[in-house]
Amino acid sequence: MLDGIIRNTRVADGTGNPWFWGEIGIKDGQITHVAAPGSIDVEARETIDAQGHIVAPGFIDGHCHSDLMIMDYPDSNIKMQQGVTTEIVGNCGLAPAPFVPERGDLLREYITPVIGTTNKPWTWHSIGEYMDAVQSCSPAEHLATYVAHGALRIAVMGFDHRPPSPAELNEMKAILREGMEAGAIGLSIGLLYAPGSYADKTEIAELCRVVAEYGGLLSTHIRGEGRHLLASIDEVIWIAEQSGVTLHISHLKAAGKRSWGQVLDALERIEAARAGGMDVTCDVYPYHAGSTTLTTVLPPWILEGGLPATLEALQRPDIRQRLHEELAEEQDTWDNLVASTGWHSVVISALQTERNKELEGLSIADVAAKRGIHPVDAMIELLLEEQGKVTIVYYHMAESDVEQVIAYSRSLIASDSLHCETGKPHPRLYGTFPRILGTYVRERKLLTLEDAVRKMSAFPAARFRLGRRGLLVPGYAADLVVFNPDTVQDTATFEEPRQFPNGISHVFVNGRLALRHGQFQSVHAGSMLKAERRLQLHHTCGCC
Repeated sequence: MLDGIIRNTRVADGTGNPWFWGEIGIKDGQITHVAAPGSIDVEARETIDAQGHIVAPGFIDGHCHSDLMIMDYPDSNIKMQQGVTTEIVGNCGLAPAPFVPERGDLLREYITPVIGTTNKPWTWHSIGEYMDAVQSCSPAEHLATYVAHGALRIAVMGFDHRPPSPAELNEMKAILREGMEAGAIGLSIGLLYAPGSYADKTEIAELCRVVAEYGGLLSTHIRGEGRHLLASIDEVIWIAEQSGVTLHISHLKAAGKRSWGQVLDALERIEAARAGGMDVTCDVYPYHAGSTTLTTVLPPWILEGGLPATLEALQRPDIRQRLHEELAEEQDTWDNLVASTGWHSVVISALQTERNKELEGLSIADVAAKRGIHPVDAMIELLLEEQGKVTIVYYHMAESDVEQVIAYSRSLIASDSLHCETGKPHPRLYGTFPRILGTYVRERKLLTLEDAVRKMSAFPAARFRLGRRGLLVPGYAADLVVFNPDTVQDTATFEEPRQFPNGISHVFVNGRLALRHGQFQSVHAGSMLKAERRLQLHHTCGCC
């Protein structure tokens, strides 16, 4: 007796090979059969007739910020409706662990605008204890995490704008090693965000030597994605070359009108590194707008000391004057995307309080006009009124650049979705994966269906070393999605983002049916995944 059989279906097995007619057998959380139509001749507790549909491995969201959201919303219905069975968290140097109580307020202020908060008590200190806390919440999907450099630096150094001392660097290495031993997939850095922006490449390279010992991955939110894009890619390639770590560039893009078209140069740099023997890949989300915090518009120097110090500085007239001057033109040492894209492209997504709720969905230019002040002053006022916790949608990319990266063979798909209980979140939170299948496969034919499935399953499963997942192969985990290739489509828009997609009918997690005909079944079969460690292969001659 099998637990389930999916019959009369087209099988996209995750390899990128052409789909084929077949049926899938499931038992005890694993795939038991990938067979020709009608050839599974045993009974099953659940049989799904998937006529006209595709069965594929469950999708893996290669970059998101659900670190705390999963604790309050373990159903993960937003991602389940997209066919996502695994999320990768701890990205961009942002994570709730390691957690040092005496610097707890700094860490919370650092991550809240992106990751949000949780109603659950922070019972963890180490990365391993955080992973246990997630597991104790019985998630409906799987998660895997990085060790986040920003959180690591706060635990040891707070928001000090300086290089670490030898003792501090050794302490960071020890915490990083502990996280890798606990099963983290690597180290993530956010060189755009303070305090990550205070680290130079030698600090990162030294930490990455620890990651390389475990065969782990360096995931990079690079230092600049605008006029400093290429230099920033050169920086992380240098880090990987010096440390021997495997490199993954997060949400590759060219931000700001003056940088549009440079993704081709960025991809050429990646290819050149690969030709030289370096293992480099990237991920991409299928939208021409990003989402981040309003404080990222500010120059790095004003973020020193953490959010409380920044808010105090914003009240000083001399600081305001300096911001007016610096934000009016491009800068040599940091990416001023406002100078090239304009305040109309910076749209308020979510606010911390009810005081300014009517401003959600408006640009900073709109707010400035509404208040009769300069956009820089409007930004400053809003940050002070909301205690710095303002999330934005940033329209700073060219669709042609987005398509270039989606089509690139070494890119995988990720949502980069932020926690957002209120306001107007970026539609990628609700629509990323169906959008790939509907818009970029069926409508624009930028990808074949099979390659799109590969970019959302087998490729990320291998990249993040998630073990026997991401392929429809007997013995692999039965994380599956069934969808209609003719109707699958995102419906979330920037104006109305909280809308579930169409066309995803069934989702299995560890062999259990979590989504049936689009309805969540209150099944919590997910787990906190630990990265598999690569074994050193010893080649011998045939006689040995």
